[in-house]
Amino acid sequence: MSVRVEATAGQGPQAFSSTFELQGGPAQGQLYFYTPLGSTAAAISWTPEQAQLQSGSQTQSFNNMAELIDRVLGTPVPVAALFAWLAGDHLSLDGWQVDQSQFDSGKITARRISPAPSAEIRVVLEP
Repeated sequence: MSVRVEATAGQGPQAFSSTFELQGGPAQGQLYFYTPLGSTAAAISWTPEQAQLQSGSQTQSFNNMAELIDRVLGTPVPVAALFAWLAGDHLSLDGWQVDQSQFDSGKITARRISPAPSAEIRVVLEP
């Protein structure tokens, strides 16, 4: 997975890429990001009541997954829509362009064109 968010007046551009493991769904789940050597770089867990980000020995708590993503990336990302796209659902969302033309090869690209800042999420799924 790679995520890129363009710079805003208050924050520089954000970008990262990592292998990942996703469990659960939009309401409750866990997401692990791994280093190139396979160790856990960060872990996110969420429920309807809260979300937590653990990176190294530091844990941060948030009211929900949407708040966590907004704080970490500096822009909102539609969690429920992301899960739909990962499942192959052609969910349309205002401001987003989703390319699932290579879904059979495990590739998905989602671009937010409005509102600013623009953002891009690229996912390569492995069985």
